[in-house]
Amino acid sequence: MILETERLILRPWQEEDAGALYKYASDPQVGPIAGWPPHKNTEESLAVIRTVFKGRECYAICLKGDSSPCGCIELKLKGNTDMTSSGTECELGYWLGRPFWHQGIMTEAAEALIRHGFENLSMEKIWCGYYEGNFRSKGLQKKLGFRFQWKSENVDVPLMNEKRTGYVSSLTKDEWIWHKMHSAALAVQKDRKISEYIQAGSVAAAVLSASGKIYTGVCVDTSCTLGICAERNAIFNMITNGEQEIKKVLAVMPYGRNGAPCGACRELMIQLMPETYKQIEIMLDYENFRVVTLGEITPEWWI
Repeated sequence: MILETERLILRPWQEEDAGALYKYASDPQVGPIAGWPPHKNTEESLAVIRTVFKGRECYAICLKGDSSPCGCIELKLKGNTDMTSSGTECELGYWLGRPFWHQGIMTEAAEALIRHGFENLSMEKIWCGYYEGNFRSKGLQKKLGFRFQWKSENVDVPLMNEKRTGYVSSLTKDEWIWHKMHSAALAVQKDRKISEYIQAGSVAAAVLSASGKIYTGVCVDTSCTLGICAERNAIFNMITNGEQEIKKVLAVMPYGRNGAPCGACRELMIQLMPETYKQIEIMLDYENFRVVTLGEITPEWWI
């Protein structure tokens, strides 16, 4: 399997990669923070490729136009991780050569592999962990949508012959979908003055359709009743593109908080799906993952 992103190629490791692996894995700032010692020579790197990097979903991270690996990323499946014994769950592991830090490369690689895990491998949950002090890994997991689960003291780190404090996070398929919606809404949210009479973009919304596609929209506030809420704008975008069934709705208000749709937006959704509107999921608080259904916040329709 080979995965491709805008800037990267994720491919299986080859024995010819031993020199490139040693180049970055010998750096004392790369391995120890993740729990493994720097490689001592290319022979050790070759042995790692032959044994450790043989997982079915283990990939060398390569920049397009350069076949030499600059890092590694893997979905550790059942039998190759101690975080889960379920066949529908796995663990995400990764590291990146220091010259490639702070360029969004690992974010891009991880997003591609997470999508692969949920869409192609039928995973329901992906686990991930980091040791105390690894702030880059902590930040990456939060950026990817992972949610903290627990902290463990005195965790054995056998390759380093020491004990550390470990943190474990996870990302379910449903959380991943909400995360994509939240990111899509943030991407279009931009409060701006259109004219003397119109302000737009202070609120942004994302709607998930039955096909799995995400549609976005922003609020348009006018001096009279011509304006429109972000949710309805996103729904009209969905209808314009030939779809009519809503699965999930998320709105990002000013200052980043979330909120319930107004009466007009609820009415539109009900009229659009009069038989099944109560099943539409609404994100009320993304940070604390509070989700309700449209039926719960609008139990009775006026008709």
